[in-house]
Amino acid sequence: MSPSPMHDRKGLMLGIGAYALWGVLPLYIHLLRAVPALQLLAHRVLWSLLLLLGVVLLLGRGRAMLAAARGKTLLYLLASTVMIAINWLVYIWAVQNDHVIEASLGYFINPLVNVALGMVVLGERLRRLQGIAIAIAAAGVAIMAASGGALWISLSLAVSFGLYGLLRKVVAIDALGGLTMETLLLAPLCLFWLVQAQRAGDAAWGQSLPLNLMLVLAGIVTATPLLMFAAAARRMAYSTIGLLQYIAPTLQFLIAVLVLGEPLHLAHIITFALIWSGCALYAWDMLRASRDAGAGI
Repeated sequence: MSPSPMHDRKGLMLGIGAYALWGVLPLYIHLLRAVPALQLLAHRVLWSLLLLLGVVLLLGRGRAMLAAARGKTLLYLLASTVMIAINWLVYIWAVQNDHVIEASLGYFINPLVNVALGMVVLGERLRRLQGIAIAIAAAGVAIMAASGGALWISLSLAVSFGLYGLLRKVVAIDALGGLTMETLLLAPLCLFWLVQAQRAGDAAWGQSLPLNLMLVLAGIVTATPLLMFAAAARRMAYSTIGLLQYIAPTLQFLIAVLVLGEPLHLAHIITFALIWSGCALYAWDMLRASRDAGAGI
């Protein structure tokens, strides 16, 4: 049965809200640029875990989550945990070191990386326009590489999040349970790192009450858009979500240039022009495929 119009609107608002929060995330991380990247990552994981465990207990999903996270599923979750940890760490470092433009480029590339991974790993057929879109984006990546830009940031973010999405697509656990298990698996390492920093006298925690509150807020900032996205995904068509995902990198790009004052070089302009062209072609192909599928029902 199709969702009601109310559910459609609610899903759309949740999806827009999730991507908008991801889009303004650089502002929050920029406020904490004095906190070492690994420490900030550790705080994001630990405070997110507390919030997620609260939600799991409130919904009575604890037993189901633990029952699902076994055997092959647990191995997939270990792999997805590594991917999301790499993604978060690279993103934090990029923002703290004035590379938000390159970070936004990574998330523009990500949908096209997903298409390529689906073809290579899952054996999905590549539609003609999808192939052209990937080729155009690849030309943009090549120009960035030739210009000597920090391409490793863009590719690390795109590939790590692409592999993360692929792993979560095949793992037999729901979004809330999967994310909770991922933060639970990361928690011991994060706690160890923070304890070591405290012993070495380098810990950000405890320097001031405002800083402590900002670090605690990391849990809400991290988990809220993920939970909103999970709720939106249950109410919306995949094609709609595919279009909404460009909200986040667009906001990140605008914040980088207009708020944080990162320099926009000619290579950036040419690269983004090609990437945006590839993304626009990909979005058009996705809408056309969705419309054709609907007409065939």
